[in-house]
Amino acid sequence: MQIESVQAALRQAGLDGWLLCDFRGNNPLARRILGLDPQLNTTRRWYYFIPAQGAPTKLVHRIEAGVLDSLPGSKRVYLRWQELESELRQLVAGQRIALEYSPRNAIPYISRVDAGTVDLLRYCGAEPVSSADLVQQFEAVWTDQQWHFHLQAAQHTDAAFAVAFRFLAEQLRAGRTVRESEVQTHILDYFAARGLVTDHPPIVAVGRHSADPHYTVTPQTDALISTDQLVLIDLWAKVNHPDAVYSDLTRVAWTGASVPTRVQEIFRIVASARDAVIEKVLAAFARGEPLYGWQLDEVARQSITQAGYGHHFLHRTGHNIGRDVHGNGANLDNLETHDERRILPGTCFSVEPGIYLDEFGIRSEVNVFVDWQGRVHVTGGPPQTHVPALLFS
Repeated sequence: MQIESVQAALRQAGLDGWLLCDFRGNNPLARRILGLDPQLNTTRRWYYFIPAQGAPTKLVHRIEAGVLDSLPGSKRVYLRWQELESELRQLVAGQRIALEYSPRNAIPYISRVDAGTVDLLRYCGAEPVSSADLVQQFEAVWTDQQWHFHLQAAQHTDAAFAVAFRFLAEQLRAGRTVRESEVQTHILDYFAARGLVTDHPPIVAVGRHSADPHYTVTPQTDALISTDQLVLIDLWAKVNHPDAVYSDLTRVAWTGASVPTRVQEIFRIVASARDAVIEKVLAAFARGEPLYGWQLDEVARQSITQAGYGHHFLHRTGHNIGRDVHGNGANLDNLETHDERRILPGTCFSVEPGIYLDEFGIRSEVNVFVDWQGRVHVTGGPPQTHVPALLFS
């Protein structure tokens, strides 16, 4: 925890302090930012206050008085709830305080502090302010090591598509039946053999299943893949290291000798929206202009809407990527939320517009990393340019 860097960010944001707090693990962001042991078991409320100037203060219950001893700063211990409120009032009264909440729940990924705690801070005379931008700066910005971890993962996630589609083509050419779960298992075996881990099996969706953005293979839904169908594969994985970050990619293919014109046309619309977002990122950072998550969502959404398929684009354009596949930085979203977080150097995000029709759905996903000098990198191999025919002659 680099206290000086946090304090510089607080002063730049015009904030008086940052109150990181937790009760029984309800604020994993605070725990991660403070570098606490993920397995740390606590049963009482604790608070860690970083002022814009001066030394931090720990506020802990007498039963768990040592819970924050790994962190710098003075310690205050409470027993009764009255003592807790009195100590908080002394810490925060009359100040603008950042904490993990989002006004009107606009960015729910940050809303880790309950409404009662927000009420308590106001009762103690503080003005609560969302820590969304601070969290991004100290949680979502990658280290150089994480960038290299991502490149390792991206190499294997890119290669996994060739492995999966080749397996599928071989089975179909041989006249064998193939289920979605078999392709899924083939990908997971490939990851395991190369030391990659994932929090959830990949999406393998055929035909109408591809029209469900979050389709999950179950014993009840596990479909046979036959010829002349669209197959969508969305896969994500990372190196097996505590600080590793994900690569998350999506591609589609046609299980026949010739791809229907309509399928290729829908793909071109999706790919055009994807590429427009990438161009916007490149242009903004080349000019040194601020860029926000909601703006990039609008670029893709307008492109697909102008093509006549706006009502078939059912999700945000992309999400932050970090140690969790859905990280804690800015999302490309002006649909589900109005994400006003800035796209920061040192962060990575997916760009994955999609069109979902009754008979099939198409999504194309790449990852974009903006490095610390503002250079833009598209990872995971060249972006897909067309729908390949797996059984071409």
